Amino acid sequence: LTLDGEGRLTLCEHGNHRIARLERDGSETVLVDRYEGRRLNSPNDLVYRSDGTLYFTDPPFGLPQVFDDARKELPYSGVFRVKDGVVTLLTTDLKGPNGIAFSPDERFLYVDDWDPERKVVMRYPVNADGALASGETFFSMQDAPGEEALDGLKVDQQGNLYVSGPGGVWIVSPQGKHLGTIVAPELPANFAWGDDDGRTLYMTARTGLYRVRLNVPGIRP
Repeated sequence: LTLDGEGRLTLCEHGNHRIARLERDGSETVLVDRYEGRRLNSPNDLVYRSDGTLYFTDPPFGLPQVFDDARKELPYSGVFRVKDGVVTLLTTDLKGPNGIAFSPDERFLYVDDWDPERKVVMRYPVNADGALASGETFFSMQDAPGEEALDGLKVDQQGNLYVSGPGGVWIVSPQGKHLGTIVAPELPANFAWGDDDGRTLYMTARTGLYRVRLNVPGIRP
């Protein structure tokens, strides 16, 4: 979930293979459900650029057989953007692109990979036109103990990343240094910044909703 520039809720809908916007009258507007005539896999996470362009990840986790599901119409898991109604494929680098977020200055787009064999956060330079330059591995958790792959991703106002990974929420500096890990009663999957000052991180997990107060406010929609 995220909010657009007018405060309208925008939703990744796994089962419907689409991204929709909830209008103020309760109706839904489908923003994207296909690319080049093929149905999307299952949009997973999304973020708006300040100019209103929507970026999202599209792994196949919403399909019952995941990567091997016969109903899968796209042969890859992509990172896409939607601008003025036009859908553009930006990269197919990752097997399971999941969390997605911009750096505070929007010079970089971060995407993490839900892949037990490649637990990495990628960093892509963002061109002036909104396209992505070649990405690089920004941070790897491949040697961390635990079977969990990477999930949710958020960034605070100082450019630190908060990544759901093995054992908890990893905090990584803009220079790629592991600053610490938030350990909750159960592994958080996705998060959002809340409260008036934006310094509370709300975290969803398998059975509960958690929060923790932090020193640095986050970047909110």
